[in-house]
Amino acid sequence: MGKIIAIANQKGGVGKTTTSVNLAASLGALEKKVLLIDADPQANATSGLGIDVESVEAGTYQILEHTVAPEDAALECTAPNVDLIPAHIDLVAIEIELVDKENREYMLKQALASIKEQYDYIIIDCAPSLGLLTLNALTAADSVVIPIQCEYFALEGLGKLLNTIKSVQKIHNPNLDIEGLLLTMYDSRLRLSNQVVDEVQKHFNDMVFETVIQRNVKLSEAPSFGESIINYDAASKGASNYLSLAQEIIKKNSSN
Repeated sequence: MGKIIAIANQKGGVGKTTTSVNLAASLGALEKKVLLIDADPQANATSGLGIDVESVEAGTYQILEHTVAPEDAALECTAPNVDLIPAHIDLVAIEIELVDKENREYMLKQALASIKEQYDYIIIDCAPSLGLLTLNALTAADSVVIPIQCEYFALEGLGKLLNTIKSVQKIHNPNLDIEGLLLTMYDSRLRLSNQVVDEVQKHFNDMVFETVIQRNVKLSEAPSFGESIINYDAASKGASNYLSLAQEIIKKNSSN
């Protein structure tokens, strides 16, 4: 039975898509069968894995509308052992279209029921908001990874996200766990980066992943080539960080 992990933070620019794409690719490189779902209208995970967004005919929009089965929307992409359900700009409209529907928060959960057992991990790249799209992802997920960048406003908005997770646990998904807080864009030369790491670890203890994602030029370059960091430069610091994160998640879930 696959584990569904949402990558969520309503703050933009914290490394959600970078984490979604490269965690999926790292799990794939470690011989896990992975499905990556692009649930962000910006569709960066889709283009970041070499799929032309304009050519997308069926993707997250259609599976949320239940007009296409997820197995029919899943595409092979550049990362080995990884399938992708792509996004398109039309996903912007889904928030409005789902508003009047009954069980609107459960659309993704219902859609994934038929495909969940075919994968070891299903990773959902969430939009940078706490709207209906993200709510669907959190309702469908078994756990959530929260990327936090090692910068001045790192903890801003985190309380709001944790409150949203609590209310999802209370109303829609009592089994939702926090997989972990992931520190991203770490630069060991900056005192501020080190302060943020210390502060987050002090406040959240065991909730913080041991792996820290370091600032790495190759991580920024890879998406423009339509590849994950594992394909683009397996010897880079970014690849080694994400492989380490994938191993940490596998280990944590095998001991549960």
